[in-house]
Amino acid sequence: MNILVILVPCSLILGLGALLAFVWTIRSNQYDDMEGDAHRILLDDSLDDAPAPTKPDTK
Repeated sequence: MNILVILVPCSLILGLGALLAFVWTIRSNQYDDMEGDAHRILLDDSLDDAPAPTKPDTK
């Protein structure tokens, strides 16, 4: 039972730290652009480095 004297305050401190970290992320607008991240993962960035395709001459 003596271990509870250590474990209970440790769990309360860790829980309070997690709550403070969550509140900090909310206040610093970490969750504002949920749609942008979902679309950005689908974009292929390797196409940006390739030259633009040219149309063949049909003269």
